[in-house]
Amino acid sequence: MAAPRNTILRLINASQHTSCPCHGGRSPVHAQGQAQAMNQLRSFATPVNHVEKEYAFEVAASNLRFGDGVTAEVGMDLKNMKARKVGVFADPNVAKLRPMQTAIAALEGQTDLPFEVYDRVVAEPTEDSWRDAIAWARKHDFSHFLAVGGGSVIDTAKAANLFSVYHDANLFDFINAPVGKGLPITKSLLPLIAVPTTAGTGSETTGTAILDIPSRSFKTGIANRAMKPVLGIVDTHNTESCPLEVHISAGLDVLFHSMESYTAIPYTERTPRPSNPILRPAYQGSNPVADIFSLWALRTTVEHLPRLKKNPGDSEARRQMLLASSFAGIGFGNAGVHLCHGMSYPISGLNKKGPKYKHPGYVTDLPIIPHGVSVALTGPAVFQFTAPSSPERHREALAIFNQTTISDPSIARIPDRDIGAHLYEAIARFLDGLGVPRGLKAVGYKSSDVERLVEGTIPQRRVLDLAPGIGDVFGSDGKEHLTKIMENSLEY
Repeated sequence: MAAPRNTILRLINASQHTSCPCHGGRSPVHAQGQAQAMNQLRSFATPVNHVEKEYAFEVAASNLRFGDGVTAEVGMDLKNMKARKVGVFADPNVAKLRPMQTAIAALEGQTDLPFEVYDRVVAEPTEDSWRDAIAWARKHDFSHFLAVGGGSVIDTAKAANLFSVYHDANLFDFINAPVGKGLPITKSLLPLIAVPTTAGTGSETTGTAILDIPSRSFKTGIANRAMKPVLGIVDTHNTESCPLEVHISAGLDVLFHSMESYTAIPYTERTPRPSNPILRPAYQGSNPVADIFSLWALRTTVEHLPRLKKNPGDSEARRQMLLASSFAGIGFGNAGVHLCHGMSYPISGLNKKGPKYKHPGYVTDLPIIPHGVSVALTGPAVFQFTAPSSPERHREALAIFNQTTISDPSIARIPDRDIGAHLYEAIARFLDGLGVPRGLKAVGYKSSDVERLVEGTIPQRRVLDLAPGIGDVFGSDGKEHLTKIMENSLEY
């Protein structure tokens, strides 16, 4: 049977992209300007006196406890840590649900364990909502923090913790450069326990916290190992109350966390090498340890997220997605994400002023493209673009989506130059099965919005520097390629 016309076009585009400068050899002229360009591109995160490639990677993740009903142990945990006063974070919805009720009962079950509750966390937090939470935390003399909720809650608690210790610091002192100053965290933060209620962000394992900057119409964040929770309590009961749409969006985040970290540039290609280990970024590039966690999470998500779509009451699928979320968190928390996430930040941010799309299933009066959905919208086009950088890694991903192995003739016989086009189709089919909006136009964006979306992506150097074809092309901000990816993501 003849291939559809759009598939043929993608095969042609993939072949052309393989020979583009971002995947070709370096010319002598290019090499002469390489050192200067590398410093220009990467001096934001880890300033150095001269440019050297990285030679090491670090593995950092929170301690994790996984099981049925383990939230009930959190009071004992805090007592064992000799907590003097606990700041508890939740959002208005989770505050009424079983996970929060269980956590509060666990705290109240201990003698002499005072706590205060902040339940004003908003979904997709902004700089204003962070400032409110930080101001609240600074009024109390907390010794420990507890976050019960999804990534928005856990990230807000991380910020409150950081700025309670750095009591006089400005919010933008630690936000990733070039949006903020990206200062290193040199003080010890207070112990934070995270109890996730969604299977998606993996925030219970990482030192990353994301917020929306409305004045810039994009998201960014703070990423530093010092912010990771001391313990993530992963309770299989805590996602029982999730609406289906939240299950799907959170699961999409797991999917692309794992794919992006597995296909990020190798850690040995990241430049510059930091002058001091404390300056080594949390997002380091793909590495052997992160690869193991990312691949397991990808396989598990591809198998179990469609099961949840068919039956939200599938307890085994929920259980496996919780594990996949934490595993993907360990993967991307050490390797990093790249284009899907970098491009999602303006897609979410501009929505509040532009299309004002409101995704079903989310309890809010505000426009919202949930994080996982905003990441998925560019997924097919992104991995078509990155495939020439590492055909075998993308071939592995294709085999997983097709529920087979790379030795299967249907996978093995595909030429390297065509892997990206086939992966595009596989991801698109998978997203269709989950009911994800079919591209940017489906959430209200138009061709005329592409330029603004690209402009909102370019400052995301923290993740773009890990993107094959962009992060490894020195002296380029990637605008040309980002534009094409956005255009190819308008519809599919």
